[in-house]
Amino acid sequence: MLLALIKTLRPKQWVKNSFVAAPLFFSLRLLDPQSVLRTAAAVGLFSLISGCVYVLNDLVDVEADREHPKKRLRPIASGALPMAAAKGFLAVAVPLCVTLAFVLQPWFCAVLSSYFVLNVGYSFRFKHVAYLDVLLIALFFILRVLAGAFAIEVVASPWLLGCTFLLALFLGFGKRAHELATAVDAGKQRAALAGYHPQSLRWILYVLSAAVVLTYAAYTLSPHTVEQFGTASLIYTVPLPAVAIVRFIRLATTRKDAESPTDAMLRDPLFMAAILGYVVETGAILYWG
Repeated sequence: MLLALIKTLRPKQWVKNSFVAAPLFFSLRLLDPQSVLRTAAAVGLFSLISGCVYVLNDLVDVEADREHPKKRLRPIASGALPMAAAKGFLAVAVPLCVTLAFVLQPWFCAVLSSYFVLNVGYSFRFKHVAYLDVLLIALFFILRVLAGAFAIEVVASPWLLGCTFLLALFLGFGKRAHELATAVDAGKQRAALAGYHPQSLRWILYVLSAAVVLTYAAYTLSPHTVEQFGTASLIYTVPLPAVAIVRFIRLATTRKDAESPTDAMLRDPLFMAAILGYVVETGAILYWG
């Protein structure tokens, strides 16, 4: 049962919580031990509350998941994790997570709690509304960045929030494109999918991919960025995220064997090489350039 619970918590999806560490990276505090420890605690707590959200989602979607060729194998849908055990875990884990978040930083706790409450609304109502569901997914990424900023008590850059919002919209619509491409009966598997069309989603992905790259490029050359970091060399980091974005579109629209785009990304050598290369190059410019 323990392994079934861990699987339900979706450890692979916790990579999204790396956005909590973005303020640490871009505030030039990566070499400050206290800030690193506080950020690590923030990422851990967000991973726990995210896991609770996945448990809640699987409880709410249990009947729809049983109609899905892959999701029917999830522990709750398959019966490997009893619903009573999943509910008991939520009753303990959520209050514990909120309490520890308050100890870390009260405003961080407020953001984390808001994230969970909004996800409850998302699970029961908003995810059934096309386009509103993806807007909320983008908001969840914004909350991750704000949480990371509050954890180390720095101000989140409007540029960072803007790039995060556009990138999150891109990832959210990519997930819907993947679900639509792999769905046997879209309406039964996710009600919101009935409001999407494959061709429309493809054009949305193209537009958002250009918006993400152009916005990030503008950020690297903005006077605020050049003054803050003392260099305009960040513009040379643009090609790597551009490669990752193009690769994501292909993975989301063609890799029908993967359960989600996140799963496909983590197993794709080209995508991971572009992301890791971006982190290394950007870190070298900001901290040692």
